[in-house]
Amino acid sequence: MNIVGVDIGGTFTDLVGYIDGKIVTSKTSTVPADPTKGIANSMELARCQPSEIDEILHGSTIAINTVLERKGARTALLTTTGFRDVYSIGRSNRIEAFNLFFNRPEPLVPRNLTFEINERVLASGEVLDPLDEKSVEDVIRQLEALDVESIAVCLLHAYANPDHERRIGEILRKSRPDLFVTLSHEILREYREYERSSTTVLNAFVGPRVGGYLERLDDYLREESFTGKTHIMRSNGGVMSLRLAQEQPVSMMESGPVAGMIGAGRLADILGFERCVGFDMGGTTAKSSLLTNGRPEIITGYVIGEPATGQPMQLPVVDIVEVGAGGGSIAWVDKTGGLHVGPQSVGADPGPACYGKGSGDPVVTDADLLLGRLNAQRFLDGGMPLDIEASKTAMQEKIAGPLGLNPLQAALGVARIADAAMSLSVRSVSVNKGVDPRDTAMIAFGGAGPLHAISIAREIFIPTVIIPKLPGTFSALGMLMASWRQDFVQTLIGRIGELDETDVAQVFGELAQTGQDQLQLDGIDQATTDFRYYADLRYVGQEHAISIPVESPDMLTGNVATISERFDREHDQRYGQSAPNETMEIVSVRLVLTAAREDSLAEQWLSEPWKPESDVASETRDVIYDDPDKPLKTQILWRPSMAAGTEVTGPAVIEEPNSTILIHPDDHVRVTDAGHLVVTLAY
Repeated sequence: MNIVGVDIGGTFTDLVGYIDGKIVTSKTSTVPADPTKGIANSMELARCQPSEIDEILHGSTIAINTVLERKGARTALLTTTGFRDVYSIGRSNRIEAFNLFFNRPEPLVPRNLTFEINERVLASGEVLDPLDEKSVEDVIRQLEALDVESIAVCLLHAYANPDHERRIGEILRKSRPDLFVTLSHEILREYREYERSSTTVLNAFVGPRVGGYLERLDDYLREESFTGKTHIMRSNGGVMSLRLAQEQPVSMMESGPVAGMIGAGRLADILGFERCVGFDMGGTTAKSSLLTNGRPEIITGYVIGEPATGQPMQLPVVDIVEVGAGGGSIAWVDKTGGLHVGPQSVGADPGPACYGKGSGDPVVTDADLLLGRLNAQRFLDGGMPLDIEASKTAMQEKIAGPLGLNPLQAALGVARIADAAMSLSVRSVSVNKGVDPRDTAMIAFGGAGPLHAISIAREIFIPTVIIPKLPGTFSALGMLMASWRQDFVQTLIGRIGELDETDVAQVFGELAQTGQDQLQLDGIDQATTDFRYYADLRYVGQEHAISIPVESPDMLTGNVATISERFDREHDQRYGQSAPNETMEIVSVRLVLTAAREDSLAEQWLSEPWKPESDVASETRDVIYDDPDKPLKTQILWRPSMAAGTEVTGPAVIEEPNSTILIHPDDHVRVTDAGHLVVTLAY
């Protein structure tokens, strides 16, 4: 079976394939104007013929970048009369209590494009006021003069009874087939009006742009005689069909980064680490996630952008903390002489100053090159020689000159500030969750991850860093391990022990039917799928709930001792206390539907014995670690030629085709039997 994973990032497009029993890779610059060209280039570099591929798995940052850059479609929002301002008001809490300049999230849909529809459904699902179809037709006439490209429909309590939304969808799709229409109940059937409205708007906002890109991708593959399956990475760590991705692009907001965390979890399991921090540093951002027993945590409350001002999304997402610090993050000096790194990035075009494309902005990659940590002639396996003089000029003009430093001092400052910023994301998924970093290991990947991981690990006392095989394209490799997955949710509110058996059975039955319908649409064999139900529980009076596995509806209506014990135990583990005598209530039932992959080729490859290439003579060069005036003579090793069992003590720089690993003085490196690097830090 020939399979290929392609990850489009803000700077590079990565490919990993398992073709004719061998792993192939490529890394090429992303083409922002048409990302499909980046995929075509990566296929050509890896010598992959689409006509010979059975499955392509794909993830990208297109959806999330569309939101962050606010470059989505001109979108209108339709809601229930009297609730026009729910989306703009949002929540009443003030996340940054002491920020005098605090602003609430700016809606993606302005008020003049928000319209009211005459109808009303109660929280019970009972219809109070029937749908006035004339009000829908009036809105459609108004839209004709407003150049709207997309419509989000989110009616009050549509999660309980979506009939009115369905009818509005029928009218819109018939009268305006040119518009991208999103109905809230098709995305999620869960209470919380603001978050549900925001999620629906997000899908509508990114829909035309992402859908257009996916259509171009499909056209390209068909032109190349591709006849296999195309699967798109979801934010929940699974994959979905291309058709479903076009309908629900909001589900692929974090489709690229989560794949790397899936792969890191598999590696942690293989190596026997109970808790690890996955760390992914690319050209634009750095991401961290806590992995427990080989799995990242899945959360349902997620914000795109900054926590206080970003856009809420109420869908299952792998818990990833992201910061705007990557290899392409711009270093700059503010008016008071303060040095900053990011969050702005030079992206793929023009890229860092050292790319020689005319950029005059120094970035983290320029700093690493000046410090001797990068090899100008081996970057991207020699396919993109770097211009060190351009880096020096940019660093002198923009940083060193204004601060009265020399370029090397400025470069070290840039690297240290970037490391400090990225360490915050690692703290967020470890220390902030009550996990002692000293009891974890870090799995570092991404093109720039292995270059900075050890500095970050040392700052918060993580004792072990693992650099997997193919770290520079590891997210693309992780896609080859992702299984098909769909999450469904339906609100069900009531106290445990007092629920009506018929109501509970109906919710479980509706979720099961929805799951079976999705299996049929995507052509998935039900015999290979796993149905798992969860109940979102909380103590009465609490705001947020915890998902607890349930095997049958009877656990919520019959003898509830088992589900109560599970909830109390989980609550105690998360928060350090529980209240077994308190009354519990349920707010939602979830169904997680997964279909096992037909192959495990990528996971097997992670454990395959390492076969080194022929020896490459080691070299030495001066590398700056802590003092720009005292560079250390450092051994330079070529990773593909390092045999299993090889041990190295730093300082060392280990280079490979798509990444570079910086080993600090006295740190110890061992090559495992499968070719992964295990670095033990010297404290």
